[in-house]
Amino acid sequence: ISRAEWLAIVLAITVVATAEVVNTAVESVTDLASPQWHELARAAKDAGAGAVLLASAGAAVVGLIVFLPHILDML
Repeated sequence: ISRAEWLAIVLAITVVATAEVVNTAVESVTDLASPQWHELARAAKDAGAGAVLLASAGAAVVGLIVFLPHILDML
């Protein structure tokens, strides 16, 4: 793959990893601040998980855009 394609892949991986770290931080702080179940704590955790899901979906699209043409060329 080209240098630009590598850049897109590395950036996508970095965004997903960063979203996961931020989600972990949100969950840890939420557990510390609200040890008992609370609707707002659930909403905060769901939002963090949603951010990871969105980042992962974006990374999957980047992967398809980068790799699908190369795979189709091999067929």
